[in-house]
Amino acid sequence: MADRWDEPMRHEPVDTTRRTPIGQRYQLDDEPASAWERPHDDRLRDDRLAGRFDGFVDDVAGGDDGTPPRRPRNIGRWVLRGFAAGIVLLVLAIGWLAVTAPLSKSLQPPTPPSITLTADDGTPIARRGAIIDTPVDAAKLPAHVPEAFMAIEDRRFQSHWGIDPRGILRAFVHNVGSGGVREGGSTITQQLAKNAFLDSDRTAARKIREVMIAFWLEAWLSKDEILSRYLSNVYFGDNVYGLRAASKHYFGREPEKMNIGQAAMLAGLVKAPSRLAPTSNLEGARKREMLVVRAMVEAGFLTKAEGVAVQPQRVLANRPTTLPSGTYFADWVLPDARDQAGEIKTEATVKTTLDRRLQRAAERVVRQAGLRQAQTAIVAMRRDGRVVAMVGGKDYGKSPFNRATQARRQPGSTFKLFVYLAAMRAGMTPDTMADDNPVEIAGWKPKNDDGRYLGQIPLRRAFARSSNVVAARLTQEVGVRNVIKAARDLGISTPIPNEATIGLGTAEVSLLELTAAYAAIANGSYPVSTRGLEDKGGNKSWYQSLTGGSRKMPDDIRNNMLDLLSSSIRGTGREAVLTMDAYGKTGTSQQNRDAWFIGFAGDLVVGVWVGNDDSTPNPGLHGGGIPAQMWRQFMVSALNIAPVAAPVLVEEEAAAPDAMDNGDMVEDPVGEAIPQVEGALDGFGLQMKMGRDGSISITPGGGRDRGPPPPPTPRDRRSAEDEGDEGGGF
Repeated sequence: MADRWDEPMRHEPVDTTRRTPIGQRYQLDDEPASAWERPHDDRLRDDRLAGRFDGFVDDVAGGDDGTPPRRPRNIGRWVLRGFAAGIVLLVLAIGWLAVTAPLSKSLQPPTPPSITLTADDGTPIARRGAIIDTPVDAAKLPAHVPEAFMAIEDRRFQSHWGIDPRGILRAFVHNVGSGGVREGGSTITQQLAKNAFLDSDRTAARKIREVMIAFWLEAWLSKDEILSRYLSNVYFGDNVYGLRAASKHYFGREPEKMNIGQAAMLAGLVKAPSRLAPTSNLEGARKREMLVVRAMVEAGFLTKAEGVAVQPQRVLANRPTTLPSGTYFADWVLPDARDQAGEIKTEATVKTTLDRRLQRAAERVVRQAGLRQAQTAIVAMRRDGRVVAMVGGKDYGKSPFNRATQARRQPGSTFKLFVYLAAMRAGMTPDTMADDNPVEIAGWKPKNDDGRYLGQIPLRRAFARSSNVVAARLTQEVGVRNVIKAARDLGISTPIPNEATIGLGTAEVSLLELTAAYAAIANGSYPVSTRGLEDKGGNKSWYQSLTGGSRKMPDDIRNNMLDLLSSSIRGTGREAVLTMDAYGKTGTSQQNRDAWFIGFAGDLVVGVWVGNDDSTPNPGLHGGGIPAQMWRQFMVSALNIAPVAAPVLVEEEAAAPDAMDNGDMVEDPVGEAIPQVEGALDGFGLQMKMGRDGSISITPGGGRDRGPPPPPTPRDRRSAEDEGDEGGGF
């Protein structure tokens, strides 16, 4: 049969450059391009293309004679290419995982962040964050403890390589049958991987990373090590992490001593720890316990008889060793504690300045004060600003608002400390005479609370009786700016209006800042920076070292201020008298809304505030009453000194029947009481004189004619102006 190429060619012209729609020629793979250069028939080319396609079909499907189909010649090449691509993908996945969840940290036991605060003696006082304890060693636990977790969480834990295909399939079937996600197929190794590095989202990417970390953990850790780390960090509710912490928290025992029922109950909590915590849902925890026991029997970890013998477990009714998560002091010091601890990744312990004995004394004084609806706050610090006790209210559980640090209230006459400090800086002394007569300053007419004006009196006496008109005159004389500067120098940072009324305590302050200002007088240097942590030293920046230092108070000014504060204790602060040298000042704001006493003795500086949270008036409340008494009670306990037998009332009118109920019963003992006593002794030819320190000397002397005794002193209660802009009083 003649070859078709031998047939005579037609003489009609042929288009030799037939192109595709994109301008390309048709060309057979194995035919040289030169074949297209000679003319040929379109039908011939179509026949050859059809024949090539038929041959391809024969290769794949087999020939007509029954010969088997021929396999493509390049399949081996595709296998190699697929294997290489798999290796590349694996390398990329490992690199991606190393960046997003570093495998180098996979062998570190993960723990939730926690910070524990200790008192100055190292005793833990509060904890923020998780409750954790030391890790457990699965190999040293009783066999039933790890078996309880394996029975309910991962029965084939000892045999799989990080994932359990049978468990995944079983979970898939159950979830499809129930119409939702009711069961998980994660192994204990996967749960450790998730808890250590991953979040709880349900994306495919997170699941892939979880599986890869699980493989890594299985490759580098033994089964006991994986189980130990899992048990040491799993969550058990009540903010408790880890088996050891949970066994102590719920049962009061070490995990090495747990019985089967206790182990089963803890294993059952893992599914829903917050909902099943036995402290709040004991019935649910017991049902889950029995479910775990049945699983242990089914898995062969227990016999049926052993399973039947397991009883529902009890938990501790109270946990005396559990640290509070919040107290007034802990709330205040926690931000600084976190800064000192740095980035908290596991557990940190920070030592504070709190003295547990003094804290108990402060809390006891508050309980015994009988305040009814009123609130109170106490701050006790050393002269250098170390806070050793703090009470921010009557009950932290009912109100965590810290009235010692967060509240801003009018300080009343305790603010006169800065007025008299400015006067001492201006060259005055406690013996400087002042005019205690009514005064008007730019239309403002301050009044003394008792309605009495004594004319020319020394500043010592004016401070002791808390004269409002003298404080107003001094503020005008030394200048409002100098009074503000004195307050700023001693650490007051709250806004202070630029007006004369500030001398009577109209500017709002916090108890903590005001107590620190009095500490500056006691310490002889200013300002005193309050702190609740032990000073590590060397933590200040160069700028703080240059600008944040304290300045020494001149000795003469400090001695003058001590003289004034001592006279106040014998005056309006008589209820705060101690059997040792003491210094302080009373304060009462307008309409008896706030009552203060701040003072120091020994190495302690203590501030007390009493008032209502809503700033409503408290009839009869004054700084010389309950606050001064609370201050004295705390000091007697804190300093271990003998209590005062009874306050000596040297004024006849102080014993008025309603004095204790409606106002300060103590008034101006230094000055007004002495003439009365002297008059009583004149008939016996004796003279009595009282010194500034309270000492009494009796000497022979002739009788002198004296006028009638001064009129009785009314209770030193605040009498505010109609405008309500006077904040004085005591």
